[in-house]
Amino acid sequence: MRSLQYVAGAAATVLFALVPAVPAAADDGGFTIKDPRITESSGLAASRLHPGIYWTHNDSSDGAYVYAVDSKTGQTVARVTMRGVGAPRDVEAISIGPDGDIYVGDIGDNLDGSWDHVWIYRFPEPKQLKKEETVRATQFTVKYADGPRNAEALMVHPKTGRVYIASKNQSKGGLYAGPAKLSATKTNVFRRIDDVPWVTDGAFSPDGKQLTLRGYLGAESYDWKPAGGLGTEHELGVPFQGQAESVTYTPDGSALMMGSEGAQSRVLRFPVEKPKRTDSPKSSSGGGSSSSVGGGNGSGGSPTAWGIGVFAALFLLFMAVRRLFGRGRKRG
Repeated sequence: MRSLQYVAGAAATVLFALVPAVPAAADDGGFTIKDPRITESSGLAASRLHPGIYWTHNDSSDGAYVYAVDSKTGQTVARVTMRGVGAPRDVEAISIGPDGDIYVGDIGDNLDGSWDHVWIYRFPEPKQLKKEETVRATQFTVKYADGPRNAEALMVHPKTGRVYIASKNQSKGGLYAGPAKLSATKTNVFRRIDDVPWVTDGAFSPDGKQLTLRGYLGAESYDWKPAGGLGTEHELGVPFQGQAESVTYTPDGSALMMGSEGAQSRVLRFPVEKPKRTDSPKSSSGGGSSSSVGGGNGSGGSPTAWGIGVFAALFLLFMAVRRLFGRGRKRG
């Protein structure tokens, strides 16, 4: 099955090479992650205690680390080692709750259901940033009520503190709500409350009134219902980013920060404007319809229709090959 890995890798390379990234027209506040240790930045969270600092982490094979990156310089100002959480498998998301704690989602599962449980880690955001620091984190065991899922988005509501996870699925993902309070001694069952498109990350606005979800092809924002759950969907005119993996709001809610994987990866800043209402309450188009990619003020233009078509076709090819490889590994 190793040959399928090479095919999948080649498909991914062609996929991201054919569709150029579109820079923002006014990329004020954006930055490049310069730390050579951060090659798979898969989540972002704006610090509550340290202005201009963004927390991130690698996707996998890195250890129990999170990094504090200065958005003014792109340099890492602190690396925090989580103690007491075992060996992370596939860390995909990071969020900060109203309690000031950092929540880290070890929720990835590239084989779509090979693990019957995943984990969430939590620790207080350090009041002082040191180059190297070790903290004791609390580990929470998570299961889904309807069976194992692959997920890359974990969001903590900034008012209620409830944790949500958005699963990643080629046809239709789900938004899952955790219990009102996580338990460190019992399994935390997350229950599906809504459908979502293809999602690689998500973030609540600081006031808790909007939930933004992003995928490989774009991003969408949803009104958040007071009782919890998705309301009206709005298109976001954001440009394409290769291997788009992360999103968070700035602390004042005035902009979205969006990042991607890779060495020297770029985090772009997009001002938040009044959302544009779509014709339907929600969409399951898969991480944003083509009309939500590019366009919009501050996006600096949009990819061509040809580019989107090529991307979509190669993306489906890549996912088909990866799924085939995954099945082979399961049988092996």
